[in-house]
Amino acid sequence: MAFKAAAIQMCSGVDPVKNAADMARLVRDAAAKGAIYVQTPEMTGAVQKDRAGLRAVLKDEDGDIIVATAADLAKELGIHVHVGSTAIALEDGKIANRGFLFGPDGSRVCTYDKIHMFDVDLDNGESWRESAVYRPGEEARVAELPFAKLGFAICYDVRFPQLFRTEALAGAEVLTVPAAFTRQTGEAHWEILLRARAIENGAFLIAAAQAGVHEDGRETFGHSMIIDPWGRVLASAGGSGEAVVIAEIDVADVPAARGKIPNLKNARDFTLDTVAPARSGEVAA
Repeated sequence: MAFKAAAIQMCSGVDPVKNAADMARLVRDAAAKGAIYVQTPEMTGAVQKDRAGLRAVLKDEDGDIIVATAADLAKELGIHVHVGSTAIALEDGKIANRGFLFGPDGSRVCTYDKIHMFDVDLDNGESWRESAVYRPGEEARVAELPFAKLGFAICYDVRFPQLFRTEALAGAEVLTVPAAFTRQTGEAHWEILLRARAIENGAFLIAAAQAGVHEDGRETFGHSMIIDPWGRVLASAGGSGEAVVIAEIDVADVPAARGKIPNLKNARDFTLDTVAPARSGEVAA
């Protein structure tokens, strides 16, 4: 089955109300262009590196404006709306970096919590410790939709190919990587990683990204894109500002690609042996 998918590129600020309004405008634009699946970036609700500032606007799922707006949009437009992620307050004081998928009736299909925490120190002096604030997820997820089986990931997850392989082996035909990639890492690795995950799993990949200089001072890479199972970029955006990236996805291309390069079937279990060089006077086994 073929369908139109859209990746929404945003430059979210610190105010969830404004971000929700921007999201709604862009999702409506995508739906008007024929998209029946629309994905927003990581941290759609607020890009805010100040922890006190972020906590000041946090809500639980029931009170979150991004969650409510996305559900209403899905029902209003009769489409699937995938909030790439937004920050959700948890009872233990931690925060979930949580994605939400809503169906055409406005009901929640599923959620996904980012598994891998971005704890890094970059060459330009940027230092991030997501694990100090966020509670990592523990469960991979594949959703069976009327038009495709969808696998979930968020941003830094893209560097862990085992997650995508697990989802592909479970039947995922479309992989998703909503993100807020830093400019430094994005320039070096963004497209390479996305195309690799699509190629090695013979799957489509949709990546909606944050882009530009944000109110909190950080800069994200953008370049939202949609990639086919052969690794070809079907559509992409620039490195700053809002965009609606749309491409037609034909899931019949997935078994075709996997048939040409059947690496999912050809994978073998193996053991690892670490061999040390023989010391003087000893003979290697």
